[in-house]
Amino acid sequence: MTSIGGAEMVDWNLAVATATRFVRPGPDVSKDEARAVVAELRRHAKASEEHVRGFTRMIPDGHEPEDTPVLVVDRAGWIRANVAGFRQLLKPLLEKMQDRRPGGPTGAVLGAVGGKVTGVELGMLLSFLASRVLGQYETFAPPTRELPAGNGGGRLLLVAPNIVHVERELDVDPHDFRLWVSLHEETHRTQFTGVPWLRDHLEGEIQEFLDQTEVDPMTVLERLREAAQSLSGARPEGEENESGNSLVELVQTPAQREILGRLTAVMSLLEGHADFVMDGVGPAVVPSVTEIREKFQQRRARGASRLDLALRKLLGLDAKLRQYRDGERFVRAVVEEVGMDGFNRVWTSPNTLPTKAEIAKPADWVARVHRRAEP
Repeated sequence: MTSIGGAEMVDWNLAVATATRFVRPGPDVSKDEARAVVAELRRHAKASEEHVRGFTRMIPDGHEPEDTPVLVVDRAGWIRANVAGFRQLLKPLLEKMQDRRPGGPTGAVLGAVGGKVTGVELGMLLSFLASRVLGQYETFAPPTRELPAGNGGGRLLLVAPNIVHVERELDVDPHDFRLWVSLHEETHRTQFTGVPWLRDHLEGEIQEFLDQTEVDPMTVLERLREAAQSLSGARPEGEENESGNSLVELVQTPAQREILGRLTAVMSLLEGHADFVMDGVGPAVVPSVTEIREKFQQRRARGASRLDLALRKLLGLDAKLRQYRDGERFVRAVVEEVGMDGFNRVWTSPNTLPTKAEIAKPADWVARVHRRAEP
């Protein structure tokens, strides 16, 4: 921005600069090795298309969904892609907050300072996450030369240094591990390209969630104060937080909690489905899949350190781990009951998506969707 009066609520450039400055360095690899890893990941991503489509049967015969690019990126590339996605997704909320900002020079100064503070905070969060994400189907960032996308938006990101780091840490066959990861991420691409309404549905839920956000500064501060008290030892040492709420969940309104429940169910479905497909395809194409799965599950459960575990809980990443577990159980139970084609009714419309309660009780989803459809 060229003037302080036009300062944005978030300094996005500062967020990128902060994240790339503080992100951990990647594993030590030579240029030749790096080029080989990138080439192999691209081959695996292409091969995974056929494996995933054949197993899931989500893409009807004779129908070719819109192609979306596969981008093999480093940690800085993942950061830039996610900042672009956040910027697009949060635009309506930030515009509303900017309208509430006091006018005159005071408001302009507060906006400029607040934008830089928020940019640094977002950058620090992304620097933490950027060394942990193996891959992602990014769907919200607008297409650019650096981030090409199909007409419907979206691109598959594979974070090469993180994949190399984890395969070394687990001491597993690197070629098998790279294909195994590609199968998971390709499933996400198939979900979004094979279900045309899914992206708009998710974006609509997120925008409704953000629209319910309290933008009055005093209200936000009060909610954060309550959250801090809850997380800082207001209860006796050793007493568990029965709600299991993260900082993100604790600051939500009742209306937002309802939306969050629907979003949690959808994300559990998507993540659990990807794990189910990865395990279903794996034995046929990944020779060491059993060893990889066992070691990877152990790594997910324990985290890298006590600090990592604390940050995961604070940021709500433990909920992400539950999504993998609960979603996979849901998919497996439904497929066992009604077969893959019966399960695929879940992609018919937003009304056939499971609720949060149905994720925990797959038989209820089967009863609602299948028995209602029977004559």
